[in-house]
Amino acid sequence: MTTTAPALTRGIVLVLAVVAGASVATLYYAQPLLSAIGADLAVPGGTAALLVAAAQVGYAVSLALLVPLGDLLERRRLVTVLLAGTTVALAAAAAAPAFPALLAAVAAVGLTAGVAQVVVPLAATLAPDATRGRVVGTVMSGLLIGILAARTVAGGLAGLGGWRLVFGAAAVLMAVLAVVVRVRLPRVPPTESMPYPRLLGSVLTLVRTDPVLRQRMVLGALGFGGFTVLWTGLTFLLSAPPYGYGEAVIGLFGLAGLAGAAAAPVAGRLADRGRAGTTITAGLAAIVVSWGLLGLGPVLAGVVSLAVLVVGIVLLDLAQQMLHISHQSTIYARAPQARSRVTTAYMVAVFLGGAVASAAIGAVYPLAGWAGTVALGLGIALAGPAWWLVTERRRRAPAA
Repeated sequence: MTTTAPALTRGIVLVLAVVAGASVATLYYAQPLLSAIGADLAVPGGTAALLVAAAQVGYAVSLALLVPLGDLLERRRLVTVLLAGTTVALAAAAAAPAFPALLAAVAAVGLTAGVAQVVVPLAATLAPDATRGRVVGTVMSGLLIGILAARTVAGGLAGLGGWRLVFGAAAVLMAVLAVVVRVRLPRVPPTESMPYPRLLGSVLTLVRTDPVLRQRMVLGALGFGGFTVLWTGLTFLLSAPPYGYGEAVIGLFGLAGLAGAAAAPVAGRLADRGRAGTTITAGLAAIVVSWGLLGLGPVLAGVVSLAVLVVGIVLLDLAQQMLHISHQSTIYARAPQARSRVTTAYMVAVFLGGAVASAAIGAVYPLAGWAGTVALGLGIALAGPAWWLVTERRRRAPAA
């Protein structure tokens, strides 16, 4: 089914960026609230931590089963319905009388939060070819800011009125966004008319038949895996001597992620100019260098140690986000009629990379500390350029 995308305005790009950021933020609101929730609902900390897992499981299901609907259904209606579902789920979380009800509500929040990955390919569909990378980068900046701001906003609101206020305020925001989307976004017709089971099966077909999609899936998984290793291991490093920082100070290190949010539109512009390959090469090299700095930082002393560590964090985050935008811009350009489905394939790979890396660092850090973390991160970082060189050489080789 061939369709013509409606005209894209700056206002629509802004709406999509806000929707992406606000939606993905719902996955992280519970993280700084676990102690308060546990105390209020009389559950131990380990049980309260199941809320984080519930949100992530819901999100994984959404990536696999709901995001592909962006190719099958009219997109404005789909986004509106998912935002309305998020509103209901957040309101249920705010009013939950007991922990099981809250757990179910948070899982539903994760399920509907997949709307964040519906609006990114939607932005790519609405954008003209000449500015598609920049538009995707702008929307992704909104998504990244949502991730960064979620914990800070949740902590601030909880300090004012308790953990229920966080979910209640988020429900109001999502309801407002549902109305804005309905009013401001144009209708975007579907690109496919196949039955839903066949649509899901076509995701695997796309993976099997497109070597570039497979290439970027692996690079995305490695990139997010290294990112996960850094931020998981960093918490342990900064809370122990010689740093000994508390949770609030450790949380401030997340502001380094603003560099990644700022880099996203730049990566998009480079993709628009046909420099995606240069971006990939430079980004992969920068991640290797960043792990060298991260390994060096704790060896040094005093302020220098901290400064080198921060530079390594900023460099890794900036490079990772530039790579992420480049990957998305590339796969969207290759599959104009299947952008939601290639999003599913790519993001599931990214999610699995993060999950495997999370399990790996959980085993490595107790045994080898920060040195083991750096070794693991560096190993993942070196796998990236190796995979890039091998697959590019194979893809460019003349057919026999």
